[in-house]
Amino acid sequence: MQTGLTSAEREDLRQFGQRLAALRRERGWSQERLALESGLSRSYLGGVERGQRNIALLNLLCLIRTLACEPNALMQPSS
Repeated sequence: MQTGLTSAEREDLRQFGQRLAALRRERGWSQERLALESGLSRSYLGGVERGQRNIALLNLLCLIRTLACEPNALMQPSS
């Protein structure tokens, strides 16, 4: 887990990971399939989905293109 983060930042990472996992599952994709399609490692994606990784901007853009989604699909707060 990232150190030096506030509880709000940790929650943001957790929620982002949940949204990423939901979009992946909506497509019927496994983490392995998303990894193959995006070029990112499965273990990295797993860490992002668990809220343990602070995703880099270029990796975020790669996932948006791979999932063919609008950026707000990953960025909007959970309801």
